[in-house]
Amino acid sequence: MTDERKALGVHLFTATGAVFAMLAMLEAAQDDWSMMFLWLVVAFAVDGVDGPLARKYDVKRNAPIFDGVLLDLIIDYLTYVFVPAYALFESGLLPGWTGWLAIIVITFASALYFADSRMKTKDNSFQGFPGCWNMLVLVLFALSPNFWIILALVVVLAVTMFLPVKFIHPVRTKRWRAVSLPMALAWTFFAGWAAWVDFDPASWAHWGLVITSAYLLCAGAAQQLVHGRDG
Repeated sequence: MTDERKALGVHLFTATGAVFAMLAMLEAAQDDWSMMFLWLVVAFAVDGVDGPLARKYDVKRNAPIFDGVLLDLIIDYLTYVFVPAYALFESGLLPGWTGWLAIIVITFASALYFADSRMKTKDNSFQGFPGCWNMLVLVLFALSPNFWIILALVVVLAVTMFLPVKFIHPVRTKRWRAVSLPMALAWTFFAGWAAWVDFDPASWAHWGLVITSAYLLCAGAAQQLVHGRDG
């Protein structure tokens, strides 16, 4: 197989994320949250693999007819933002006006963030919370905290999207990658398991979600504290 065909195959693989987003949305429309999140976890796994493949097969040079960055952003907005925001609103975790506020804040702030040319730092981390609402909302489904806690998390993270706070990319951020990548893989496993058991509150996967989520959320800021803002 030629390099051009391999690169085109990477684009086609990335595009499957749009299909998984639609499958997740169909499940969400039927209030089947477990199946919705299982499809989102599949999309999350695709998103974690397609980047290294795109760099390996140099899609910019070998398949330039498609803009891989734009394709990835479109799918990320669907799977990271749009579907999870709908789930947060429709599930009843945020009652009344709080649900409306959350979906407006999430969709509006994320649209701006995804178009922000400053979102990546020199070490391939993210500047500001990278709009991973799919991860947050899944953890919220698993733990079902008080709605004031949920609302506070949404507002704080939305504000953080536009602050000079670093958030790691578990694959591309080299510093601590030996820990970050296994943490991201573990999060994917725990997320899939939690959804598979229909978010059973007795599931051990919930503890795994809490630990891995806390690391992935705070590792970038910890690196800034230890190594400085540009470290």
